[in-house]
Amino acid sequence: MTSASNLILASIPSPDRGVWELDLGFITLPLRAYALCIIAGIVVAIWWGERRLVARGGAAGTVIDVAVYAVPFGLVGGRLYHVATDYYRYFGEGKDPLNALRIWDGGLGIWGAIALGAVGAWIGCRRKGVPLPVFADAVAPGIVVAQAIGRVGNYFNQELYGGPTDLPWGLEIYRRINETTGLDDPLNGVAIDHTLIDNSPVHPTFLYELVWNLVVAALIVLADRKLRLGHGRVFALYVAGYTLGRGVIEMMRTDPATMVLGLRINVWTSIALFLGAIAYYVLAAKRGGREDLSAPAVAPAGPIDQDPGDESADSAKGTDSGADTDEPGAGDAAESTAAGDPEQAEGSAKESKAEVAGSAPAGTAASADADQTEDSAQVTGSAEPASAGASGADQTAGSAGGTAAAGSDQAAGSAKGAAPAKPNQSGDSAAKASDPNQAPVSGQPAESVASGNKDAD
Repeated sequence: MTSASNLILASIPSPDRGVWELDLGFITLPLRAYALCIIAGIVVAIWWGERRLVARGGAAGTVIDVAVYAVPFGLVGGRLYHVATDYYRYFGEGKDPLNALRIWDGGLGIWGAIALGAVGAWIGCRRKGVPLPVFADAVAPGIVVAQAIGRVGNYFNQELYGGPTDLPWGLEIYRRINETTGLDDPLNGVAIDHTLIDNSPVHPTFLYELVWNLVVAALIVLADRKLRLGHGRVFALYVAGYTLGRGVIEMMRTDPATMVLGLRINVWTSIALFLGAIAYYVLAAKRGGREDLSAPAVAPAGPIDQDPGDESADSAKGTDSGADTDEPGAGDAAESTAAGDPEQAEGSAKESKAEVAGSAPAGTAASADADQTEDSAQVTGSAEPASAGASGADQTAGSAGGTAAAGSDQAAGSAKGAAPAKPNQSGDSAAKASDPNQAPVSGQPAESVASGNKDAD
C-alpha cells in the first residue's frame, strides 16, 4: 500500500533534454525549448500590449508594427549584455569567440534586451506617431510576463539555479551526454540516467523569478487600473518591481558570474535601475494622468486678427498725436498747412487720414467729410482775429483749405480703395462753405472760405 506521503514529490525533476531533432528528410531542424519559450513570450507581450494600447486610444496593429523594430534590437541587445558581463565564457585561453554568436545556446541579458529594444521601439514609435512613454506603459505587463515564460526555457536548459536545498521544491540536475560523441553536453545532450550532479536538489531560482514576475505583472495592472498611470509610470513601476525581486534572487544563484565588490554584477545593475525607476515614477507624476490617444488634438491658438476699425482708430490716433510732436514729418505738415501751401497741405492731409476713410463706405465718408469741411472752416475761421489783415486772412484761408482738402481728399482716397468716387464731393463741400445764406464766422468773409476750398482742390 502506498502511503500519501510517498505521493508527494521530495524534489522537482528536470527534463531529460532541451532540444529535439525534427527530421524533414532533406534537412534536420533542431527545436530548442529555450527558443520556443522566448518566441511564446514575445507573442504574449505583443498580444497583450496591443489590447492595452487600443484601450488607451491607439490604433490597432501599432504594437505589431513597432515590434518589428523592437524585437530584433532587443535580441541583439540581450546577447551583447550577456557576452559583456560573462565574457570569460567566450574569450580567453581555450575559448572560441565565435560561440558568442550562438544565441540558440542560451544567454540573453534582460537589461541589454530592454535597453536596445527601447531604441528599436523609439524608432517604431516615431514612424507610427505614438509617444514612447505611452507605448512603454501599454507593453510593460506583457514584457514581464514574457520574462516569466522565458524562465521556463531555463528549466529545460538546466541553468540559473541556486545552492543545495532539502525543500520539497528543490530541483534535480542531471548529467546530459551527447548521443553522438558520448561527451558531456548540458545544453544539447540527453540524460541517459538520472544521475544527480551539482549537489542537487538545488534552489530553482529561475522558478522563483518566474513566480515573482507574474506577481509584478498583476500588481502593475492593478495599480494602473486604480491610479490610471501614464507618462511611462507603468513601465517605471515594472522596472522597480522586477529589480526588487531580481536583486534578491540573483544573490541566491551559484552559477558563475562577474563579481564587482563582492556582489554579482546583476545585483548592482538591479540596485541602480531600482533607484532610477523610483525617481522617474515620482517625477513623472507631475505630468498629469494617463494619456488618451483617441482624444482629438487641440490646434494651437493663432494670432487674433485685429478689427479693421480698430486699426483705423489706432492709425488715426497715431496721426493726430504725430501732428503735436516734434517729429519732422508731423511738424513739416503742420507748418505747411499753417503757411497756406495748398499742394503740400493736400498731401499731408491725404497721408494723415487716408487709413481712417478706408474702413467706411465711399458715400458715407464723402458725406461725413463734406460736413466736416464746413465745420472745420467755421472753427478755423473763428480762431483768427478779424484785425489780422490780408496776410492773416490768407493764412486762415489756407488752413481752412487744408482742412477741407483733408476731408474731401480723404473721401476720394477711400473711394479709390472701395468704390468710384463722386466727382462733386469737393465741389459740394466748397459750395457749402460759400453758401450766401450762411453767416461769416468771426468776421471772416465767406469768399475767403470758398477761396480756400478752391485752392485745396
